[in-house]
Amino acid sequence: MKKYFEVDEWKVIENGFDKEYNRVTESVMSLGNGHMGLRGNFAESYSGDSLQGTYIAGVYYPDKTIVGWWKNGYPEYFAKIANATNFIAIDLRIDGQEIDLNRVEFSDFKRVLNMKEAYLERSFTVELEDNRVEIVEQRFLDQKNKEIAAVKYSLRPLDKKSKIVMIPNLDGDVKNEDANYDEFFWEGLGKENSKGKASLTMKTRKSDFVVAAAMEWDLNKNKREVELLTGPGKENYVGNKITLKAEAGEKIELNKYIAVCTSRDYKDDQVSKKAKNKVSEAAIRGFDELFSEHKEAWDRIWQESDIKIEGDPEAQQGIRFNIFHLNQTYTGHDPRLNIGPKGFTGEKYGGLTYWDTEAYCLPFYLSTHSEEVGRNLLLYRYRHLEKAVENADKLGLEGALYPMVTINGEECHNEWEITFEEIHRNGAIAHAIKDYVDYTGDDNYIKEYGIPVLAQISRFWADRAHFNPRKEKYMILGVTGPNEYENNVSNNWYTNRIAVWTLKYTLENLEKIKENDPDKYQDWISELGIEDSELELWQDMTEKMYYPYLEDFDIYAQQDGYLDKEQKLVSDLDDKDIPLHKNWSWDKILRSPYIKQADVMQGVYYFKEDFDQESIARHYDFYEPRTVHESSLSPCIYSILAADLEREEKAYQLYLRTARLDLDNYNTDTDDGLHITSMAGTWMSIVKGFAGFEVKDGQVQFRPFLPEAWDGFEFMIMFRGRRIKVEVDQKKASFSLETGEELKIKVYDQEYQLTAAEDVTVEK
Repeated sequence: MKKYFEVDEWKVIENGFDKEYNRVTESVMSLGNGHMGLRGNFAESYSGDSLQGTYIAGVYYPDKTIVGWWKNGYPEYFAKIANATNFIAIDLRIDGQEIDLNRVEFSDFKRVLNMKEAYLERSFTVELEDNRVEIVEQRFLDQKNKEIAAVKYSLRPLDKKSKIVMIPNLDGDVKNEDANYDEFFWEGLGKENSKGKASLTMKTRKSDFVVAAAMEWDLNKNKREVELLTGPGKENYVGNKITLKAEAGEKIELNKYIAVCTSRDYKDDQVSKKAKNKVSEAAIRGFDELFSEHKEAWDRIWQESDIKIEGDPEAQQGIRFNIFHLNQTYTGHDPRLNIGPKGFTGEKYGGLTYWDTEAYCLPFYLSTHSEEVGRNLLLYRYRHLEKAVENADKLGLEGALYPMVTINGEECHNEWEITFEEIHRNGAIAHAIKDYVDYTGDDNYIKEYGIPVLAQISRFWADRAHFNPRKEKYMILGVTGPNEYENNVSNNWYTNRIAVWTLKYTLENLEKIKENDPDKYQDWISELGIEDSELELWQDMTEKMYYPYLEDFDIYAQQDGYLDKEQKLVSDLDDKDIPLHKNWSWDKILRSPYIKQADVMQGVYYFKEDFDQESIARHYDFYEPRTVHESSLSPCIYSILAADLEREEKAYQLYLRTARLDLDNYNTDTDDGLHITSMAGTWMSIVKGFAGFEVKDGQVQFRPFLPEAWDGFEFMIMFRGRRIKVEVDQKKASFSLETGEELKIKVYDQEYQLTAAEDVTVEK
């Protein structure tokens, strides 16, 4: 953990430059708008350690799989979000000296991420032999016009007249650091270059995505020379070399406008033309007008999704940082997209989709965006159902197994203990349907789209499990649960439990449709080929599933044999051992009792209605001391459950860990990108944990408490066309209906009528 950035409620500030920490800062300072994103790289050339990263949503390269021992069912490729044309680049020379912050002297360096208005600003003073030059850069990715980005780059010589060379350019010769075979993922299709504008069109190899970047620029000084560059030494490069003289004290300001269009949205032969047209329109409107509309769009986002915390600036900065990056990564405007664990901030995990979306991100988007956004996340999986059926078939199984890692529905992961065994992911995808329907009341979704997904997942569970006649129980062997520090175990409780839940939920909804719409029921039975014997098997499995239990502790066991391990606690570890995955062999980890992330407790969180408070406490007290929280997804689950148990200090400690995970680099891995999906868990820790928010039987319920370190907090939630404001301070909790029809809510199990004319205030 490192406290590197200044604490500010709306900004992340790097004051001074640490070359050794640059990759972390680049991750933290990333920008995105749902269509594209980029790391917080410098505009000028930089020869120091850096991950130059620009990523376009949905544009990937199928990188051939690397395995030491091929097994049937392995995917042939791991899709990688392709590191695309560097479009922010503005190379700089002053009096013949290339400005490379790894090689020149400079002072007063500051890099600031403004989260309120979603822009990155960087300033420093170059210290040359006989001159100082102030430089300020500001950039944003347009939240309203998502194919547009803009950079304002200004400089001012302080001591003498200077010869300035500025080269705004588009550089397509960018490689993915995570390429399996060091391949270049792109091929050039064409480039155009003229004074004041240029374009570069590239196509991904194998996947054939066409991406065009077009730029135009304007300068506040007419007396300049412009030379067209198509290199040097770079095949996929275009730039305008601008040469001018600047007097001491004179401010030179360059505005660079960029448009990025892809064949995901336009026909291949129209992509370049669209990019050039859009950048011309942007340049005509100018930086200030574009930025004004961009800020207005972000103001609306913050009105819906902000959480305000009084009395704790670190916590305030942390939650806004998380909300900011969630809204940068996924906007719901394109149902073909999903949420990668790193978003647009790095290349690890390929930028692809995991079960994190359903388990962690969906609640955030349901409560802070229109219902359509949450629906699009579910439809993403519905559209991939055919691929999930193919994936199960590759393993010789019936039904559907959704991929552990995907961008197009096909499995990309190639570690056997994950690809073949971490099958609990199917359950999260099924449970997300329930979460969405319970929250929105959109029962029609199940009837139209949910049933085929639920039925095919149920088929998978029925085939993957087997009946043990000696114990007269169904069992699921050879699995990995959410705790990835255990592999190839038998009867992981969480996996068995969520399999049974899926079967029950599928049967219940088939029965509802049979009663309310028998024609639709018959359509699905015929289309899916469901036999009565199959339904009977599913029912039998719900009644006879085996669950490992620890009688001495009166709790469910994580899996068969868990108590056979040497039972040590996290408190027994030396500091030098943490994190385990960087300091221990995999053999040692697998033999240890240590838990990477919530496993049994993930199930307790999902199925709290099956446990009383005493039972939740017993499970918590056994498993939390054994959990090292080395997955970013872990602390939020334990924080929410601690809040349910009224262990307020523990809930708050775990919240801080998840809220500032990347800001303070808790797990020493922020250099390769942020933990985007776990950021939704930070939001959950406050809204579901500290505010006790949940929806039961269609009713909004709260059980709020105020962390001791805070003076108060407030947030909005969207619920079935309503916007509800929640305010909690040291004496009371208040609820007001900002928009929409009146509704009944529960606070501390007491029912209240909430109307536009009358708020609800409950003394604590």
